[in-house]
Amino acid sequence: MKIKMLDLRAQYLNIKEEIDLSIKEVLESSNFINGDEVKKFSKNFENYLKVKNVIPCGNGTDALQIALMSLNLEKNDEVILPSFTFVSTVEVVVLLGLKAVFVDVFDDTFTINYKEIEKKINSKTRVIIPVHLFGQSAEMKEILEISKKYNLKIIEDNAQAVGTSYFFTDKKYKKTGTLGDISCYSFFPSKNLACFGDGGAIATNDDNLAKRIRSIANHGSVEKYFYEKIGVNSRLDTLQAGILNVKLKYLDKYNEKCKSIADFYDSKFYKIEDLQIPKRSKNSTHTFHQYTLILKNTNRKDFMEFLKTKNIPSAIYYPLPLHLQKSYSFLNYKIGDLPVSEFLSKNVVSIPIHTELIKEELNYITENILLFFNKN
Repeated sequence: MKIKMLDLRAQYLNIKEEIDLSIKEVLESSNFINGDEVKKFSKNFENYLKVKNVIPCGNGTDALQIALMSLNLEKNDEVILPSFTFVSTVEVVVLLGLKAVFVDVFDDTFTINYKEIEKKINSKTRVIIPVHLFGQSAEMKEILEISKKYNLKIIEDNAQAVGTSYFFTDKKYKKTGTLGDISCYSFFPSKNLACFGDGGAIATNDDNLAKRIRSIANHGSVEKYFYEKIGVNSRLDTLQAGILNVKLKYLDKYNEKCKSIADFYDSKFYKIEDLQIPKRSKNSTHTFHQYTLILKNTNRKDFMEFLKTKNIPSAIYYPLPLHLQKSYSFLNYKIGDLPVSEFLSKNVVSIPIHTELIKEELNYITENILLFFNKN
């Protein structure tokens, strides 16, 4: 079997006619920058999220940078964020001259530990960036309470959890990305909602912030050739917007497929003492951007090598937490400062989960993982 960690070609072939037609229409219009498909995607995504403003941009990293730029922060203002996540979350903080303050994550949901946030707040703290990691929401009720108590802004990094819902105690729910002040999205090809290249978006219910964000993403301009503030050039390509308009229609179906795969994996692995399956928070749905296991009493290298001999791909997200990365050593964190993030980086492994996995492949994957643990 040639199992893939992600099978973009098979997914494309299943919606080929719609995708090809969308691309053809953009090519024929030749309106490649800020074309009709971009405007259409903004509206479609606003309707999907039930949010007032969606501003498309070049990629998820740009989305985070522009979001921070829109808050009129000052040099060395502090931003609280998790260490166990992708680098772009901290990268933009440092590039803007702000101070990144890392906190640990929960050892079962991998999301930011709200119990640690309040310990790091001081007079310079301005922003919290909760990351909805691997498809599951951070514990937003508590984070919102903290932000209100200390008058802090929340930027949700929702790059990995588009379509996830967060439930409040009154049974009401909202999509992740509509809970804080601003949210950021990546449409990188591996994401649940993905284009065929780079793409991103920023969402907010604050009209004033939206106006500022639109200006920053367009060189700081509201009127052509007149610049009110220093901005950047970050636009979603019209071709990519056309692709996203097609794929957005299938997003809930794709997420349900990944959830069903995760349910299948859970049913096979939950009895294995040396495996910890992903926790499902009672406050959140899970859209399973990744299906990430925690290995216990097991050599990760041996496990991954065994899977490789069976032609089963696997991956590590993430092998070194951000607070221990060489590029952020100037922040003066050391081994032991964030023990959960450090433990996870040494013990997590992700196995294939995507919309095109078939029953035979799933059986093969689970049978071989069970075989490994029965032998060991």
